[in-house]
Parts: sequence; structure tokens; C-alpha cells
Amino acid sequence: MPEVDLATTPVRELNAALHALANDTNETLWRVRNPQGKHALAVGLDTPVTVEIDGHAGYYCAGMNKRATVIVHGNAGVGVAENMMSGVVRVEGDASQAAGATGRGGLLVVEGNAAARCGISMKGIDIVVKGSIGPMSAFMAQAGNLVVLGDAGENLGDSIYEARIFVRGSVKSLGADCIETPLEDKDRALLKDIIAKAGFSQEVKPSEFRRYGSARRLYHFHVDHADAY
Repeated sequence: MPEVDLATTPVRELNAALHALANDTNETLWRVRNPQGKHALAVGLDTPVTVEIDGHAGYYCAGMNKRATVIVHGNAGVGVAENMMSGVVRVEGDASQAAGATGRGGLLVVEGNAAARCGISMKGIDIVVKGSIGPMSAFMAQAGNLVVLGDAGENLGDSIYEARIFVRGSVKSLGADCIETPLEDKDRALLKDIIAKAGFSQEVKPSEFRRYGSARRLYHFHVDHADAY
């Protein structure tokens, strides 16, 4: 198991070593020591390896992830798993703003809370937050699923497209064109699968959530809705 100590090794060197791995590498588990909140840790990975970061990560940790599993044993800064394509990113602490922003696939799990704009412009990623999320989360979310076991802040799902939002707790307010929609059997089945993948199936049931999505009034400009733009 390769270990990289960021107290003595530059982040660029760590990322270069991870990018150089072949698909059939036998170095499939990496441990990163002393991250000390450094930015851009384990970004742009494209091999099926696991990277464990022992401590807090800075901005854009695991950005553009593809196929790898990145585990942060601490908190993560702005933009964790930004533009993620596939694989798994797990934050055992809290995540700052824009967690999972523009994510196109894969699974992001935040075991603590996520700050404002969680899932902004998400395009296919699944995001599960065990705690609560801040304001303007899922802003302009186009596809994918945001699952929140706690509460949601103001303007949830503002200008949302076809992404789905599931919240177990309270919602402070809904954004423009976001409405509560019926929780159907297919939604419960989807939720059950996502919750199981996140590792929370023993703690919550799909029936405890409410579903939110687009009212589809803002897809095309209409003068009667001008105040909502």
C-alpha cells in the first residue's frame, strides 16, 4: 500500500503518481498522510483505485473523478467531487460549498453537513448527505439525484430541470420553479438503491422522504412568469 506524506511531498507529485497508474495496477490502495487542508488532492483520477486521505482536504478534492474511490477522513473544502464522472467520493466530515457541482455521474456521500449550493448544476451524479444542506442547493440541477437525510436551506432546487431531490427533514423554502411532487413506487425503489449504496439503509426508509422536482414553467420564457426569471 503506497503511502504519501504531504508534509514532505508536493501535491503535484502525488497527483502525477496517481495519474501514471495503469488500469491493471496492483497498487490499488493509497493512503495520503498530513493533507493539512491542501487543495486539489486526488483530482482527475481515471483508474479503479482507492485513495484514503487521513485528514481535512481543501478545495476541489477528487474533482473530475472517474472510476476511483476517494475517502476523506475529515472535512472537505469548496467543490469536492466537482465535475465527477464516475466512481465514489466519501467525505466522513462536513463539505463546504458547491459539493458535487456539475457532477455527471458516480456517487458522492457526505456523512456530515454540506454548505450552500450543494449539487449546483448537477448533470447525473447521485449525492447523499447524511446531515443537512445549505441554501441554493441543486440550483439549475439538470439530472441526477440529491438525497438529504437532514434538512434543506432556502431556495432549494431554484431553476431546477430534471434532477430529483429527496429530503427527509424540513425545507426552509423552495426556489423558482421547484415544487413538491408525489413520491411514487419508482421513486421509493430508486431511493432504496441509492441509500443502500451510500451505506445508510439501516438508518432510514424511503417512505420517510419527500420528493421535489421541476414544475417546468421556466423551460421557455413566458411573459406571465417574467418575475420568476
